[in-house]
Amino acid sequence: MPDKNTRIARCRFRAWHRGTREADYMIGGFFDKYHAEWDEAELALFEALLDEVDVDIMAWALGVQPTPPAYAGPMMDRMRVIDYVKV
Repeated sequence: MPDKNTRIARCRFRAWHRGTREADYMIGGFFDKYHAEWDEAELALFEALLDEVDVDIMAWALGVQPTPPAYAGPMMDRMRVIDYVKV
């Protein structure tokens, strides 16, 4: 398994290269604001989240679709605040 710095760099890239500007700002902005405080479990959860479809992630964060149990919890609660998107 790659070391934590490699995983963080990979997450940064994947968070900011989602395919749409909206998803980049939402997922990338969230990563930028919170990644420094993540422990191993939170980093692993974010890595798994990055494997999901952008439309689903955004719908969960906006509260228009129920969040799957695997992603429900403090990380998604923080994502729902959307105070990390710079306008």
